[in-house]
Amino acid sequence: MMSIRPPQHRRTVRWLPAALAGATAGVLVVGLAVTLARAGGGAVAPLGTVARTVGDARFVPGPCPRTADPIPALEGARCGTLTVPENRAHRKGRRIALGVAIVPAASSRPAPDPVVWFAGGPGDDSVSEAQLAIDGGLNRDRDVIFMSQRGTYSADPALTCPNIDEFNARAVGLVYGAPSTGQLHVKATRTCREQSAKRADASAYNSTESAADYAALRVVLGIEQWNVFGISYGTDLALTYMRKHPKGIRSVGIDGVLPPSLAGASLTWSAARQGFDGLFKACAEQPACNRRYPNLSDTFERLVRELEARPLTTTVTVPGRPTPVKVVLDGGVLVNWLTSATHLAAGVPRSIDELAHGNPQRIAEQWAGGKLSPQAVGRLAHGLAYGVFCSEWTPFENETDVIRAGRRAFPSFPRSVLANAPQLPFLHADCRAWDVPAAPRSIRNVTRSDIPTLVMSAGFDAQTGASNGAYAARTLSRSTSVTVPYVAHVAFAESPCAQAITASFFDSPTAPNTGCLAGLQPPEFEIGP
Repeated sequence: MMSIRPPQHRRTVRWLPAALAGATAGVLVVGLAVTLARAGGGAVAPLGTVARTVGDARFVPGPCPRTADPIPALEGARCGTLTVPENRAHRKGRRIALGVAIVPAASSRPAPDPVVWFAGGPGDDSVSEAQLAIDGGLNRDRDVIFMSQRGTYSADPALTCPNIDEFNARAVGLVYGAPSTGQLHVKATRTCREQSAKRADASAYNSTESAADYAALRVVLGIEQWNVFGISYGTDLALTYMRKHPKGIRSVGIDGVLPPSLAGASLTWSAARQGFDGLFKACAEQPACNRRYPNLSDTFERLVRELEARPLTTTVTVPGRPTPVKVVLDGGVLVNWLTSATHLAAGVPRSIDELAHGNPQRIAEQWAGGKLSPQAVGRLAHGLAYGVFCSEWTPFENETDVIRAGRRAFPSFPRSVLANAPQLPFLHADCRAWDVPAAPRSIRNVTRSDIPTLVMSAGFDAQTGASNGAYAARTLSRSTSVTVPYVAHVAFAESPCAQAITASFFDSPTAPNTGCLAGLQPPEFEIGP
């Protein structure tokens, strides 16, 4: 399974610039702590330094949550653990622990309302995305709060299921959309489900419970008002949170928008079309790129059809692997490669052209490198991802809907490609194996709100699509909707302009400064020999 999320944040950088879902890896400042919270007995203490219980939620200060990699941004953080009921329908049942880290504002006179970060995925760990947020200057004037969503890497239990990641690594040598590959895919999902059932109630890992976790965190920390910033799936969660728990929200920023009322495998086809077209159009408008790579969209679609009919097998060398790795490229692989490769836009036309002339190495290396990277194993909480997919998405669409949506977006693609939506192969079969109840239909309600909201999209976003932002903004009466051109999924991760707009928004939620958009330029595309 590849989830709806940004690729791994570069360390000099972006869950998301990107390394192509790991492509180049082979597919996310400490100031004075002066934000105050009320502690027991009327005392005043820095935010996150006092143990406190409100209702059935308890926060206890303590060590910072574990992260898969060192996160320098956490070196001065105030940390602890929030414990809440696993299933709020059974409040006397099992309790779960969610890691919390509060990075102080860089300013010596910070604003009193912090920002809380909603990670993507579903299944990415918020605490592990702290460096992305801080590198983007989110803590310039405010403390920034990171809490692991239930089931994620720094939570307990962590429903990460490395067996699925290990299968995805092996699958680079299989035909992507073959029924035999699907059977193995579902087998890995079923194993994850069985393992998760030993430690967790799988039906309690979803957006509704996660939204309630954040509502509890705000109250137990004693925060009167805070601001929300969500990326990718975190925008779905933010819109759900706004609808269910609007109290105490000063403003909301959403970037790489996934509206809950539209979310599903069908929607990914429209997103892919928009992101691909944005990149192909930028090449066509750049004279050198257009001369060297004319009709790029037609070439790409022809390659999808040809590879689906006759998959190509090659071998590549992957860092850290002692022997060459077998890679099979078919039409589905090419679609999924480009869905993430828009993060490496400058090299995409050359890569497609090389494939068209019989050289698949660049694409094969990026595809295999992302799946085989050590960073691709054991970090995503597949238990949360399937909890969301299988209760909130698949009950409200069927496999015919997915094919129909794919055909609208890409009429020339064969049915075998259209059956597996980008990033979500075999999703409906996986969800039959996951076997959790459907969420109430209200989970699909449109979010209507007058909370000031920044709705940010990206011109090369092939994962959630810029049109999603305009759709969400229609029912947010005090929203500012912007599309940052020439960048891929989650503009904040790779665009200084997007970062500046975000900072301006939290300073002035009804009048952010978007002037930097006018000066943005497309990438200079690589021109091969």
